[in-house]
Amino acid sequence: MTQLAVERTIGKLATDPRFRARFFSNPAAATWEAGLRLSPGELEALAALSHTAVIRFSESLDPRVSRLCLDATDAPRPAARMDGDPDVE
Repeated sequence: MTQLAVERTIGKLATDPRFRARFFSNPAAATWEAGLRLSPGELEALAALSHTAVIRFSESLDPRVSRLCLDATDAPRPAARMDGDPDVE
């Protein structure tokens, strides 16, 4: 099962900028909080990845497979419904 955790961690590093930032700040906490149970050796190996290389790889991915991170100031407006009325919650 740890191979799956390694693969999921690599996937999140490539597609989730918030996770990536948290991971390179504190790998053990980031993976634990994400439910990724890695062995100490796996964690050490992944933490040794080049942050620059991971970002470069992430930027090469099609945006359709990356997680969009917006802060509150960048939040989009609610989408309009098909009948033209704004979507009201």
